[in-house]
Amino acid sequence: LLRIATGIIILIFFTPYVSSGMVAGGKFFDSSFGLDYHMGLLIVSGVVIFYTLFGGFLAVSYTDVVQGVIMFLALILVPIFGLFLTGGFSETATSIREVNPQLLNFVSGASFLGILSAVAWGLGYFGQPHIIVRFMAINSVKELKSARRIGIGWMFLSLFGAVATALIGIAYYQQNNLTLADSETVFIVMGQIIFHPFIAGIMLAAVLAAIMSTISSQLIVTSSALVEDLYKAVFKTNASDKQYVFLGRMAVLAVSIVAMALAWPNNESILKIVSYAWAGFGASFGPVIILSLYWRKITAKGALWGMVAGTITVMIWGNVKVLTGTLYEIVPGFIICWAVTYFVSLATYRPNDEIEKEFTEALGILNKD
Repeated sequence: LLRIATGIIILIFFTPYVSSGMVAGGKFFDSSFGLDYHMGLLIVSGVVIFYTLFGGFLAVSYTDVVQGVIMFLALILVPIFGLFLTGGFSETATSIREVNPQLLNFVSGASFLGILSAVAWGLGYFGQPHIIVRFMAINSVKELKSARRIGIGWMFLSLFGAVATALIGIAYYQQNNLTLADSETVFIVMGQIIFHPFIAGIMLAAVLAAIMSTISSQLIVTSSALVEDLYKAVFKTNASDKQYVFLGRMAVLAVSIVAMALAWPNNESILKIVSYAWAGFGASFGPVIILSLYWRKITAKGALWGMVAGTITVMIWGNVKVLTGTLYEIVPGFIICWAVTYFVSLATYRPNDEIEKEFTEALGILNKD
């Protein structure tokens, strides 16, 4: 039941998540080359589906390394060179304040619930399958510390670069009395303005790398969930590895087609789609994973009902405008999932010497390294 529930939850939230990447791909080609949105969507989707279908997890890992380096450099270079274009820190800050004095203040004009909603995005990381699967693929416990440093360091610098790029974009457009048609394309446009066409091309490749690496990671996890958690759990077949690989590829194709269909109308913002899927995973898996790692008494029934409760909360809260406009749906979803997992586990807990021994040994290995 745990595997089936996990597979269904991944399918529910990853399909729109994949479609958000495809929407980004369409907008990328539209804003960069003036190509039709739908043509761009088909190009990006086709390339990612091709190498994910035939390369699998290893291909995704290798391409992510290259894409990650390009993304990292681009997110740092655009705001650094952008500052020269807007006249330095003082001039840039002045221009931003002329647009809106509150833009340089993290909390000014925001309500308590608004601040809570923004900070709560951090809760989502604990439950993202495509992020967690990277740590699951690690070779040894000794590598966990360096992986943690790399992961947190990358997130800090990349998010800082993204925010800085947005602020410099505001300053540049204010100084030149220009208007940006789609604010979600500011990184693409600023890269083309700041750099020589060759360097700008690398910047565009960075955007495309971000889109492609995210889509491919999500497709791999969705495929695994459909085959390992749903197909094997429901049908209990003893098929060969080749048959499972084939089924996995068919799952990638099926999810891709549905995601493309969702992305085709181009009537949703990328951030809106991502925030919903992010909340879904964070609220359904996050508390269960944390409790599994640090609490000995969590039970299968507690985990199952916690995931279900978190998922239902996000689906209801995230689709009611009054609620989602007040508080980000990950907050109530995370709290309810945690509470249900905790209390159901307490009610169904039975001491198990084997589990206690395994838990103690695992903690010993972690503390030793």
